[in-house]
Amino acid sequence: MEEMMKRIGRGMSICMGLTMSFCLSLVGTLTSGHFTVPGFIISFIVSTIISLIIGFLIPMGKVTNALSGKLGLKQGTLPEKLFSSFISNLIYTPIMTFCMVFLAYQMAMKQSGGMAQLNFLGMFLPSLIICFIVGYVLIFIFQPLFFKMLMAKYAGNEGKRD
Repeated sequence: MEEMMKRIGRGMSICMGLTMSFCLSLVGTLTSGHFTVPGFIISFIVSTIISLIIGFLIPMGKVTNALSGKLGLKQGTLPEKLFSSFISNLIYTPIMTFCMVFLAYQMAMKQSGGMAQLNFLGMFLPSLIICFIVGYVLIFIFQPLFFKMLMAKYAGNEGKRD
């Protein structure tokens, strides 16, 4: 059972990391007003690496279950899902958004030879608001779907080796 939950946790980290990275990179590059395919690809790759590191370092399921339990939220209920999505979003999105905006800021400054009149905070705060909203919706929708998919995959294979 413990091995199955570890596999599900790793699978969740990968699935959610890829989903969040793809969608937030797309949203970020589209809302920047300077969408380019290479820019999106770089953003997606860096974002994926960051989200996988977060996912493997922070046991999201344990964290959200512990916090939900402290509030007396019953697992699987709408209030628990709303709260768990918020906690996951609070962990993932600000870090990912900061890194992506910092990368975009650095690239813009480099391309302009340091002459661009950019304000990092002016770039970061609007992006954070948009990505926080999008991230919350993504987590709320995809986290339960991926969990069900991975439970079906691994629960049927318990005791078997891959």
